[in-house]
Amino acid sequence: MAKERTDDNPKSPEEIQDRIWELIEKIDIGMFTTWDGEQQHSRPLSARVRRDEHAVHFLVDVDGDKNGQVEHFPSVSCAWADNSHYKYVLIAGTARLTNDRAKIAELWSDFDKAWWDDATDPSIRLLTLTPENGELWDSPGKAVALAKMVVAAVTGSAPQMGDHAKVSL
Repeated sequence: MAKERTDDNPKSPEEIQDRIWELIEKIDIGMFTTWDGEQQHSRPLSARVRRDEHAVHFLVDVDGDKNGQVEHFPSVSCAWADNSHYKYVLIAGTARLTNDRAKIAELWSDFDKAWWDDATDPSIRLLTLTPENGELWDSPGKAVALAKMVVAAVTGSAPQMGDHAKVSL
């Protein structure tokens, strides 16, 4: 596993991978970014994290520009942010749109009723992101981050804000 060390990160690539999977599941809503051939487009989507499948699934509507964008340009990224705790994750990989009714039914939750009546709605599609690499910014928390910024402002040095690393997924 390739890992880029930044800020002298002491964690192993496996520990960073674990943390990335943990945070994307915890944060849930990610900004899913596609390309249309001219510009990027991002939109919030609720993640269904399945590390054992090496996949992040999203339920999406059959209508939507992202579907055609994914079909023509399957290289995508998704970013998750927990601003209150200064934790951020980015994964990039390949996306695929399917009409896998069994998987849609498996992933269905009551929260999806905001968009569709039930899992049998024929307009639901499955968007699957297969991660290839990830990046993590993992601060020890707001209070510690603020204290480090104050110290940095007083001393004139750059604050060490927590773990930052890139890994292959």
